[in-house]
Amino acid sequence: MKKNILILTGSPRKNGNSEMLADAFMKGALEKGHSVSKFETAFKKVNGCIACDTCWSQGTACSFRDGFTELEPLLEAADVIVFATPLYWSSMTAQLKAAVDKFYAYAVEACKRPLKIRESVFLVCGECEGMQIFDGVIEIYKGIADYMKWENRGIIAVPEVHAKGDIQKTDALERAEELGRSI
Repeated sequence: MKKNILILTGSPRKNGNSEMLADAFMKGALEKGHSVSKFETAFKKVNGCIACDTCWSQGTACSFRDGFTELEPLLEAADVIVFATPLYWSSMTAQLKAAVDKFYAYAVEACKRPLKIRESVFLVCGECEGMQIFDGVIEIYKGIADYMKWENRGIIAVPEVHAKGDIQKTDALERAEELGRSI
């Protein structure tokens, strides 16, 4: 069954390692005939949620117009969501987190257009050694997926990548592509 997949990237570095992970996942998903959109949060002006509780009062999920307004129709069309981010201080980038915080509008009782997303994927890479450095961000992702009632379809965490292209020295791109094909 063809699915609409939305990939949210968080890196402010064009053509970086996490973007390569996202693109590898996309390649695999496209090979399986899925529709894939990519939204680069770092290159959009998305302000964080301010807990104003005015969601949907202006006809859109967030009552403030910013880059999230552009993201809303992509979210609402998606069956699967993929997060791709470099590790920044044990978490996802602030740009990606700002967009995720606004998902609150889809969890409130007043939600006008519930999301049909049922599955999620998490792709993360960072320069530090060892997998334990990803523990915090993976728990954050799992918490988001659990709260939104999404089935986790996979997590790929890649340590010891920093310079552009370092990820090509690992098997992570092949794993991401295979994960894309498995959806």
